[in-house]
Amino acid sequence: MTVATGWETAAELIFRPRVGELLFNTVALVLATVPLCIVIGIAAAWLVERTQLPGARFWSLVLAAPLAVPAFVNSYAWVSTIPSLGGVGGGTLISVLSYYPLVYIPAAAALRRMDPALEQSAASLGLGRWRTFFRVILPQLWLPITGGALLVGLHLLAEFGAFSMIRFPTFTTAIMEQYQSTFNGAAANMLASVLVFICLLMLLAESRLRGNARYARLGSGVASRPPALPLGRYRVAAVVGVLALAVLALGVPLGNILRWLVAGGAEIWNLPVIGETLLQTLGFGVAGALLTVVLAFPVAWLAVRYPGWFTKMLESTNYITSSLPGIVVALAFITVAINFARPLYQTVPLVIAAYVLLFLPRALVNLRAGLAQAPQELEEAARSLGSSPFRTFFRVTLRLTAPAAAGGAALVFLGIANELTATLLLAPTGVNTLATRFWALSSEIDYTGAAPYALILILLSLPMTYLLYTQSQKAAGQ
Repeated sequence: MTVATGWETAAELIFRPRVGELLFNTVALVLATVPLCIVIGIAAAWLVERTQLPGARFWSLVLAAPLAVPAFVNSYAWVSTIPSLGGVGGGTLISVLSYYPLVYIPAAAALRRMDPALEQSAASLGLGRWRTFFRVILPQLWLPITGGALLVGLHLLAEFGAFSMIRFPTFTTAIMEQYQSTFNGAAANMLASVLVFICLLMLLAESRLRGNARYARLGSGVASRPPALPLGRYRVAAVVGVLALAVLALGVPLGNILRWLVAGGAEIWNLPVIGETLLQTLGFGVAGALLTVVLAFPVAWLAVRYPGWFTKMLESTNYITSSLPGIVVALAFITVAINFARPLYQTVPLVIAAYVLLFLPRALVNLRAGLAQAPQELEEAARSLGSSPFRTFFRVTLRLTAPAAAGGAALVFLGIANELTATLLLAPTGVNTLATRFWALSSEIDYTGAAPYALILILLSLPMTYLLYTQSQKAAGQ
């Protein structure tokens, strides 16, 4: 599109005051949100995993639960509470409350599987609690910190609904405005090019900051967890802190949804429309999840069974492409469809193809782990007993990797159910998902009508959040 637009026109569209304003908002949002998510996520994980926090098991689940609340639903709840909310401050508040679990969950898992012998050695050398934390524990949390920060940053670049609702302009909201109001594909694509550039800078920064340090240990380590630290006079403050975080991140959205449900009464439960929307969401989710798992399987198979430079490049390409904001991927599909495959424009297959591209890594990660844990010797034994490759695949390999495939499919399904921007741009006229229907009603300030869709979205997401939490427990050997 840059070449087709022409370098002079592209430069005019990129180097203009509006882009500078969007760039400032985006950078300010990232610089404010990412550090806060890191601090809150690490502090919450430390309190739950390493201190005598009353009800630690309960809080560990509650603090992960906000991940089940889509950011645009969170924004809807906060706008209902504070109608004047906006600007960098409002965007930061909503983003932190929506995305801090992306740091909290991996940090808590890392704290669980950390070898306590290192801390005991530090204590025997005379280091106090704070010095032990900063010199021994915090360096071992570097991977969850950098990985979580990258996920938060990428979500900030991709988010549309949350920021549009508080009228905070970012690249994503500006791209949507250019496309929907003026149908200016060139301007939208040039904004997308800047957004992609920022995205790639984030990926490079995370890779550089992550480094090549070794965090694994040889042997099994100490077969016990370190004793939980007493909170002493900070006990009440710690409980109040996690309670306040839970109320702000989970209580406010759930409370406002229930408030609008009560205010709307039975009239807002338009069961035929809700049922049709739910069925369309389930259809998109099931079709997208199945196709994504099927297409991810060969990539995972090659990566595990035949590692090499080609398979590594193939796998990395999927991760890089899927890290791009959904609106950029959707805009690319629209551009290609209009110019080269017009019959596919605004069709269900085009929407499903975009879902596959966006969520392939969710299936790939699970399948890769499942195949790595499936002994290749069992396949060889089946072949030696006369089983054909086809029968061996279905009777041995597929059965061994079925749980991993199911987990990947569930992750993809929920990603599709909560996806907003790509669906808004690509879905055929008259086709709605729970997310797009919620967005249409909330954009019209029909908060009571949007409440049932918000509730259903959260109920669909809660099981997956619990699955992520339990998987992190298993990874830690708990």
